[in-house]
Amino acid sequence: MPKIKTNKSASKRFSFTGRGRIKRNKAYSSHILTKKTTKRKRNLRSSDIVADADVRRVKKMMPNG
Repeated sequence: MPKIKTNKSASKRFSFTGRGRIKRNKAYSSHILTKKTTKRKRNLRSSDIVADADVRRVKKMMPNG
């Protein structure tokens, strides 16, 4: 039986925490930053946990995680 392949784009975007939850970076922080407030840009820097509704979908893309 062949090995299960990891979706490489997902592996670059997501990582697992020590407790097995999935960590992600926030969107909207790459360009058009002049109109965004400093507070908003600072909050976008921190990472976040994937929502419960999307966990199953992400885990399917990363079976070896």
